Amino acid sequence: MKLIIAEKPDQGLTLASIFKIKKHQGYIEIQPNDIFPQGAHVTWAVGHLCQLSAPETYNREWKKWSLGTLPIIPEQFQYEVTKDKAKQFNIIKQLLSNPNLTEVIHAGDAGREGELIIRNILRLTGSRVPMKRLWISSLTPNAIREGFLALLEESETRNLYYEAYTRACADWVVGMNASRLYSLLLQQQGFSDVFSVGRVQTPTLALIVKREKEIQNFITEPFWEVTAQFKINGKKYTGKWENDGESRIKTKELADKITAFCRDKDAEVKEIQAEKKEFLPPMLYNLSSLQADANRRFKFPPKKTLDVLQKLYQKGIVSYPRSDSRHVTEGEAEMFPEILRKIEAKEEYEGLFPLPMSSIKQNKRYVNAKKVTDHYAIIPTEQVPNFQMLSSDEKILYDLVAKSLVAAHYGKAVTEYTTIKTLVDGRAVFLSKGKVQLEEGWRKVIPQQEKENEPVLPSLQAGDQGTVVKADVKEGKTQPPKRYTEGQLITLMKTAGKQIEDKELEKVLMKTEGLGTEATRAGIITMLKDRKYIDIKKNLVYANPKANILVEAIGSEILASPEMTAKWEKRLKDISDGAASPKQFMEQTNKMVAHLIDASINNAGKWTFSEEDKEGFTPAKFKQRKVANLGKCKLCDGKVVDKGSFYGCTNYNKTKCSFTISKKIMGKSVTQKLLKQLLQDGETELVEGFSSKGKEKSFSAKLSWNGQENTIKFAFPQKA
Repeated sequence: MKLIIAEKPDQGLTLASIFKIKKHQGYIEIQPNDIFPQGAHVTWAVGHLCQLSAPETYNREWKKWSLGTLPIIPEQFQYEVTKDKAKQFNIIKQLLSNPNLTEVIHAGDAGREGELIIRNILRLTGSRVPMKRLWISSLTPNAIREGFLALLEESETRNLYYEAYTRACADWVVGMNASRLYSLLLQQQGFSDVFSVGRVQTPTLALIVKREKEIQNFITEPFWEVTAQFKINGKKYTGKWENDGESRIKTKELADKITAFCRDKDAEVKEIQAEKKEFLPPMLYNLSSLQADANRRFKFPPKKTLDVLQKLYQKGIVSYPRSDSRHVTEGEAEMFPEILRKIEAKEEYEGLFPLPMSSIKQNKRYVNAKKVTDHYAIIPTEQVPNFQMLSSDEKILYDLVAKSLVAAHYGKAVTEYTTIKTLVDGRAVFLSKGKVQLEEGWRKVIPQQEKENEPVLPSLQAGDQGTVVKADVKEGKTQPPKRYTEGQLITLMKTAGKQIEDKELEKVLMKTEGLGTEATRAGIITMLKDRKYIDIKKNLVYANPKANILVEAIGSEILASPEMTAKWEKRLKDISDGAASPKQFMEQTNKMVAHLIDASINNAGKWTFSEEDKEGFTPAKFKQRKVANLGKCKLCDGKVVDKGSFYGCTNYNKTKCSFTISKKIMGKSVTQKLLKQLLQDGETELVEGFSSKGKEKSFSAKLSWNGQENTIKFAFPQKA
């Protein structure tokens, strides 16, 4: 008799579904068959059945949050059964005690977490039954059958378990110590809240805060540009004035002079440059690239992409979702013609067939066994679904995955970029840029998404002459860096904070050198949201005052360094490759934590925080004892207090007083300081940086209370 342990109930059911089965409470009985002549049992975890024990399990004194008890470092880590999952654990333990059991088949997800989850269960039950490993990249009937016929030896994935175990222990040590350390030190500074700190979440947060500071510290400067419309050989086109590659003019006076000089003057085509650029089809997806694409194109949060992709995987219609590879082996490539034949039969894709290329088996861009890690790229399986049976989100993600494979069988896209240099009155140089798509190639499958299409320029020759029809001055302002989207944040984590343009994404190293893993990055972003460090508004990531305060306190410590965390990630990967020692890694982690504690306690007295962060900080609700009175309500005799995401009247529960003021008005924070001024004086000091939706320009104004309309109005400074 053999016992198969899956990671989740639905996964267990899928593995058993290719055999004749009988369901029981907490497990499934497989009837004797050609693979299991004596039959088998399938049971499952429910995610993490076991967790690392709490500090007080090792030492009673560690239950109390105190600087004097730090560092908390157990001599030997212990796992315990999660209380609400004890029933399933006991079912597994009972099945493992069957005297007829000859072998356990570890069938957790084929990755680090799956490895850890099942092995921890076996460890806690004290099982000594020989173990083998099911390692498959899709849940189609063929893949399941072939996987059971080619089980791995226990030793082949043991190092992956060591990596996952070491990762969990290191994260526990960093999280338990650093979270208590900064929560207690910041509490002394008046910030009453729990400040969660982690080995991966904190350097990720540091990247977000860094961008927030770049935006806040950015000084907007005006500039002017001169554009001219030309008529040459009866053909009209527009150009922009340039000098030494710079089109922005620092003063309006100079821009006006250039404009006046150019009006109604002769113009000559001085030079025409045409450059062809070839664009290869995108590589196949790994999880990070799919999360980034789904976010960019459909605003899917990364966590949603992973969850929906997991459902598609459980249905057997896409391969393993947590893959970090963008290549496949020749074995997978041999299946592509059959998969594509089935995709072709779907009306959703009929316009994309026949394919320009019948096979990509010899194309190293996609098929390269040396670049395949634990799993190959995310691809559709031969089990092509009925689209009517998929939810709208599942259709979107399946379509992305399917089209990535279809596009790989198309040729390159070729675009010609044209630049015309026009000389006005022999002196002023204007540049005109346009493009023409010469070969559609793979963009027939995945059309390019562009906000602005560059114009198609007329056909001209160098030396052609005409006149300036019109010349204008356009005023602009330098813009601060843009906030990250969730998809860009995933890419930043993948590259340890290195800024990488989309066109260069394919050159990112395949080795794990980023923050976290493919499986954990979406969860880290969700964690930062849940712990009130960040807000996501219209797909843009905003750092809250709580985040600014924590990152300011941590300063230049290693814990805030994306580069250093990426190196830790590399060392953890070395453990799974058998090239590094778990013991040595934990020793280094313990030393880092000890240094962090000493340095932070010594430096806490020097910490300084901005007034805006102090005012904007909202204490945790469970810690609030006294709510600060910010002023008298403008509508009744109540008091105005901070209610979290807005300011409101204390009389709401009694009289339903409707007085509320948002903490954000046109992109600008309304601090407690500004609110107090408004309530006391009827208006605030001059506030800079209000911005209208969809407009690039920002403006300055006072916030003023209009007693007749009982609303806030803008009061603009009078021009001298």
